[in-house]
Amino acid sequence: MNTEQATGTPAMAWRMPVLVRISILLHAAALPALALAPSRWAIVLAVIAANHALLTFVGLWPRSTWLGPNWTRLPAACAARREIALTIDDGPDPDVTPRVLDLLDRHGVRASFFCIGERAARHPELVREIVARGHAVENHSQHHRHHFSLMGLAGLHKEIRAGQETLTAITGRRPRFFRAPAGLRNPFLDPVLARLGLRLAAWTRRGFDTRRGDPRQVADRLLGALRPGAILLLHDGNCARTSAGKPVILEALPIVLDAAAAAGLQFITLDAALQPTHDQPVR
Repeated sequence: MNTEQATGTPAMAWRMPVLVRISILLHAAALPALALAPSRWAIVLAVIAANHALLTFVGLWPRSTWLGPNWTRLPAACAARREIALTIDDGPDPDVTPRVLDLLDRHGVRASFFCIGERAARHPELVREIVARGHAVENHSQHHRHHFSLMGLAGLHKEIRAGQETLTAITGRRPRFFRAPAGLRNPFLDPVLARLGLRLAAWTRRGFDTRRGDPRQVADRLLGALRPGAILLLHDGNCARTSAGKPVILEALPIVLDAAAAAGLQFITLDAALQPTHDQPVR
């Protein structure tokens, strides 16, 4: 079964990023250079090492576009309409996610939930509830592996495709976006996403709510990016807890939602940002 049959999503055209092209040329030129000038081996090695260091750096920079297209803001048309996006990662969580959904309902806000496939498979009814309440479910990989950014083409394809198949089977809707675990990636990710018909989405600002137990600090960090077109990131899974043991997102989120409403900003899903109008979600 090919990718399009497995996921129901047409592949997208892939253009090799300039940095990857340069890297390939440098590696291709290394052996001829050594053959012509063996005494310059230290220089050749230094150039290759510097190239690898640069590739590593941009892979560790979640908002980088040097390894391929990456949504760090909504399209300009959305910003012009004063639209903003809330993305929520690492769920679903049977304790936290239902309370987040209730908060969003009370504020009339739609969000994009980047779900982990294996967690979704454990709580399929919760994933379907996310969609039933008007939110979008997107792909955050099948297992959220810590070594995700070290995987090769085959490993990345298997991991992301599994997440795509799991979430599609549960919701009946194909995820259109992918977010890498911790935002970390390597040069192999972009062609895999293109083959699976997925867009990479990072963020404008994250609250670091997996590490910080102070809701006010988390909210203040997000408020610093509260402007049209911003993509904000919080977590319903793996979230930090306050000193009283309450998930940080449950106290930080209302602060952010109230501030957005006061600023006249409207939350939309990333999926909705793909279409000219937002009358209905893209399928």
